[in-house]
Amino acid sequence: MLSELTIKNFAIIDDIQISFKNEFSVLTGETGAGKSIIIEAVNLLLGGRASADLVRAGCDTAELEAFFDIDANSRAAMILNDQGIDSSDGLIVRRIISSSGKSRVFINSRQSTLDLLKQVTFNLAGISSQHAHQGLLKQENHLDILDEFAETQDLKNKVRKLYHTIIPLKKKIRELKKSLDTKRKEQDFLEFQINEISDAAILPDEDEDLEKKREILVNSSKIFEVVNRSIHEIHDREGSLSERLSFLRNDMEKLSAADENLEKFANRISSIVFDLQDIANELRDFSSNIDLDPASLEMTDQRLDLISKLKRKYGGSLDALLDEYETMQLKLSQTTEIEKQIKIFENDVQGLLKVIGQKAKTLSALRKTAGKKLSEFARKELDALEMGKAKFEVAFSIQTTNDSEDIATADLEKIGPDGMDKSSFLLSPNPGEALKPLVKIASGGELSRIVLALKAVLSKTKSLETLIFDEVDAGIGGATSEKVGKKLKQLSKKHQVICITHLAQIAKYAQNQFRISKNVINGRTFTTIVPLAEENARIEEIARMIGGAHITDATLTHARELLEQASS
Repeated sequence: MLSELTIKNFAIIDDIQISFKNEFSVLTGETGAGKSIIIEAVNLLLGGRASADLVRAGCDTAELEAFFDIDANSRAAMILNDQGIDSSDGLIVRRIISSSGKSRVFINSRQSTLDLLKQVTFNLAGISSQHAHQGLLKQENHLDILDEFAETQDLKNKVRKLYHTIIPLKKKIRELKKSLDTKRKEQDFLEFQINEISDAAILPDEDEDLEKKREILVNSSKIFEVVNRSIHEIHDREGSLSERLSFLRNDMEKLSAADENLEKFANRISSIVFDLQDIANELRDFSSNIDLDPASLEMTDQRLDLISKLKRKYGGSLDALLDEYETMQLKLSQTTEIEKQIKIFENDVQGLLKVIGQKAKTLSALRKTAGKKLSEFARKELDALEMGKAKFEVAFSIQTTNDSEDIATADLEKIGPDGMDKSSFLLSPNPGEALKPLVKIASGGELSRIVLALKAVLSKTKSLETLIFDEVDAGIGGATSEKVGKKLKQLSKKHQVICITHLAQIAKYAQNQFRISKNVINGRTFTTIVPLAEENARIEEIARMIGGAHITDATLTHARELLEQASS
């Protein structure tokens, strides 16, 4: 429970400290004295967002601190222990808000984060303020309230997690299919290009080899003429080189008996004659293979033209052409790879859709069962709050879809992040009136009682230790306020209840009362809070609430009677 609250330099509050007890406490005082500011301070200590305009004028920072008694086995204690924060002496939350708008959070003297603060204080206290009343009118909040009552938040979170897992997968599939469509449109042209290169069957360095071959073919006639003339001069004609050298060799051999040196020269000439004969034979073979067909040159030119055309089209060189060929083959193979990826993701999505569909249906069934109970309990609570003829109902709607991009059950029931249900609280305040959404028919007084009724119902299942009510008495009075006061006192048997009220009929049921007042000293506004521990002090405050600033003996007597009635 909330035991201590300290507020410094916050809005019109200079420095106050409040010690709360268990049971039922009320904060009373004139309008504008700062009662709701105290509730706002508690909201910030529970993790609400801060702003610079909350810092008291002329001050650099505002400081808020709360001490909560927590059970060693509570959720808050377990979270603190997991963070290595000692919780054996309770929970101290401190927030410092600077005039620049920055905020610092301390948990048991250790600087912490706003997220951790929200986790720790999640079940410690709940505030029902005018904002909460307006929130009740919004249909988008009704499902959260129902899940709170049904205790299906964990299942809803599982559905939400699955939903946010499926959404990016579906997006990825869409992107892959779009990419696949683009690639398929390119595929025909890509295959044409690949076939064009493949059909050419170009060999490495073939362009250089063809250039050399073409040079030979262009000069083939001249080469043929030179080769055959050489054969003729070396060997074939009368008086050829071979013949003349043979005569010289023979002459030297005849005289070698006279001079043995001539035999050596004769042998060398003989070797030359043999070499010339070999050259002539090789030239004959070479000559027989010389391509003199004009068609060969034409075919070579055509081949060179084809390779040149492909080189110009695909990179400018044969190496670039072959690299582009490999790249195009890789692109073509990517189409098949994308198809495989799409299939994998679609299988994953199908599996997840089956799971989320089952969980969403289970969640929906639990909600509908809980909706009937909530309606029944709420009607009983409204009866106790002078709205016994009112009808309250939790309505459900489910949207079907044929859009394959939507997440849906096997029965085509559309699933959102919170499941497949839309929920709405309907009310008929008076007999004969149709059930309608709260926003269309609820008056201020009716809304306050509906909020209190729902809080009473939800408190039976929610583990909140402290319930804080602001504006719970809006639009009510007389017998209704008596009922509200009794209901708050009843709630205080299981929870610490703190309530801001302007009605004596509610305040009288509190075990603890604090008077909040506002004073101007030297041009500055100061808010003070005084615990009304003495009976006479409570009587005077109740009398002020009944009759205003002018307190008479009659109002004092009436105030005393109210307190006596409440305690009897």
